[in-house]
Amino acid sequence: MSVVVGIDLGGSKIALGLVDAENRILSRRRIDTKSAAGLDNVITRIAEQVDSLRRELPAGQGITALGVGAPGPVDHITGDLLTLVNLPGISNSPFRRVLSQRLGLPVALDHDAKVAALGEFYFGAGKKRESMVYIVIGTGVGAAIIYEGRLIYGESNTAGESGHMTIDPHGPVCHCGSRGCLETYASGPALARHYAAASGEKIDGAQVSKRALAGDRAARQVLNEAGWALGIAVASLAMTLNIELFIIGGSVARAGDLLLKPARATLPGYAFQAVAARVRVQASQLGEDGAVLGAAWLARARGKLG
Repeated sequence: MSVVVGIDLGGSKIALGLVDAENRILSRRRIDTKSAAGLDNVITRIAEQVDSLRRELPAGQGITALGVGAPGPVDHITGDLLTLVNLPGISNSPFRRVLSQRLGLPVALDHDAKVAALGEFYFGAGKKRESMVYIVIGTGVGAAIIYEGRLIYGESNTAGESGHMTIDPHGPVCHCGSRGCLETYASGPALARHYAAASGEKIDGAQVSKRALAGDRAARQVLNEAGWALGIAVASLAMTLNIELFIIGGSVARAGDLLLKPARATLPGYAFQAVAARVRVQASQLGEDGAVLGAAWLARARGKLG
């Protein structure tokens, strides 16, 4: 089995990891995404980091493939990025093909939530489970459904777009054009907006989580509301899918129980008692490493390596 690179392409940052045959991350890189600079710029900077990682390998050993997790929607078959509201500069582009040609390596690409879910399923909180739902909360909100060991894509590849489930039809307007989406309550930008409305101070979502952990009352209220929205979403998904394990990842999930406790408390009010009693909502075990390890797994699985 070979050395591969797992890449987590995010709205604000790109994380890369050099992963060996035992699924250990040997080395890491992290750069700003800067998607507004365009596809060529993003590809060039990723390629530079991959070349840097390659130089750390012993003589005679090389990188055999790359895996990429990208915000949706994506076409996991062609490797194209579609209309990405959080990454407009690289929307509607043949990302996988361009990166593969630039580096001369096979590249596998899928939705970031699905990729992170693969990491948790094989190496983290989902180990020894047959089914699970992974919800990633960061710049946006997405989800991946694994049922009996297989990712569920749906008929047109949009299964898991839970960030745009309606929590409140009279809620805030979402950038997708709808109202009251989960993403308008629980994403990093949503936390920042709600905190600014409550306190008059403008900080980013990560800082809201940090302040909440430090005891800031306004920040805790914002996370409580985000947890309420998350609990409704989990209840709806549990009722629809009859899956019992929900793993929450992404930067916002670092708030831990300040987010997850209100989600767990809300869940029974929106699902059958028998269903809610069996549902487990827990934080990711792997954190940011889940996306990198999942992307590495994807590189090997789709490239038939190892």
